[in-house]
Amino acid sequence: MRTLQDTAKALANETLTARALVEECLAKIADPAGEGARAFICVSADAARSSADAHDALRRAGRAAGPFAGIPFAVKDLYDVAGERSMAGSRALADSAPAKAHAPTIARMLAAGFIPIGRANMTEFAYSGIGANPHYGTPLSPWDRTSRRIPGGSSSGSAVAVADGMALVALGSDTGGSCRIPAALCGIVGYKPTARRVPLDGVIPLSGSLDSLGPLGASVGCCAIVDGVLAGETPALPAARPASGLRLAIPTQIVRDGMDAAVSAAFDKAITRLSGFGARIVEIDFAPLSEIGQAMVIAKGGFAAPEAFAWHRALLASKGDLYDPRISSRIATGAQMLAADYYNLVQARRDIIAAMDAQTAEYDALVMPTCPIIAPRLDELAGDAEYFRLNALLLRNPSLGNFLDRCSISLPCHEPGQAPVGLMLTGETGGDHALFSIAAGIEAALRH
Repeated sequence: MRTLQDTAKALANETLTARALVEECLAKIADPAGEGARAFICVSADAARSSADAHDALRRAGRAAGPFAGIPFAVKDLYDVAGERSMAGSRALADSAPAKAHAPTIARMLAAGFIPIGRANMTEFAYSGIGANPHYGTPLSPWDRTSRRIPGGSSSGSAVAVADGMALVALGSDTGGSCRIPAALCGIVGYKPTARRVPLDGVIPLSGSLDSLGPLGASVGCCAIVDGVLAGETPALPAARPASGLRLAIPTQIVRDGMDAAVSAAFDKAITRLSGFGARIVEIDFAPLSEIGQAMVIAKGGFAAPEAFAWHRALLASKGDLYDPRISSRIATGAQMLAADYYNLVQARRDIIAAMDAQTAEYDALVMPTCPIIAPRLDELAGDAEYFRLNALLLRNPSLGNFLDRCSISLPCHEPGQAPVGLMLTGETGGDHALFSIAAGIEAALRH
């Protein structure tokens, strides 16, 4: 996979053109033996070619929009792009009006010179960590495609597009792990920023309390660059903080429950390697993590269902038959939460965040497996019971960071040729720059 930094160098020294790069991505999307038809809901081939030609001409004239001008990216199908329909992977919005304006995040990517190559497939309305979509097909994880394994979700098409070279980076959303889960199952890097860091305007919501917008890419550096653009900052590579001396904490509860053999072996080997590089890693009982589940039980649910139901109520009433039943049934449960239950959950979240902040203050990051299992096979999802069990298992660890309102990143920790496994680092609220530096150092140690 190409990285943004290497591609920017090639464009600058004219050993690569934006047009050639776009054609390379379009060829991979169109390959009948590949996953392009399922990874993308629509492809902007003509517009991408025209944009590439324009960026090449500007670069030749010394007027390039920036070092990343001319690089293709995939847009998750819930971001508004002017003139395009945002359908969130659903049929229920197929007759909606095209967006009149770009989402601020899209406008920032375009201003930096990135080229949208197409709208990436996703779990319908972003409400599942599985990545399956009965309307537009389910793109397969790049690992062991003969076994037809899921990509993870909800940013399924975004992850597969990057992993297969159909785009260099992709935009995703993350409400309970939707950037990090598919990154882990597809062997790439996925980032969830502190929620307030990136504006949510112009993006179809799932849960306003939990939604974050983040990138997926080939490396920590790729995600850091795109995150900088999305946040309205000058994009830059993070200064890697050496693993030596890092203070990392592994929670003793929840995060290792139900791990399969492949994840356990890869995670333990990564921890051993980091320790060998001088990282100080301890296992700590973080009581507030257990309180998250208890708070949701007491409140008769979490934030996602009632907040999603508030947005979907009218659409469900008029076009509920067009939804994936596994999605509509989860959204409909939001109607059952009382206002008092919701209020209690808000208060409990505030208290849990404060308690967790105090307990983690002396550590640089939390570390855990992104997902406790490798990518399941599609045929394992035939029955509803197993679908919902696996969905909950995939969402479990990443969703902790969303509830705690923290930044979090998943990076590969498996050996080449083995099933993709993600190692997840979770930093402090607002500690995005620090977490990128830590992740860059750990990435270097794991690749050493």
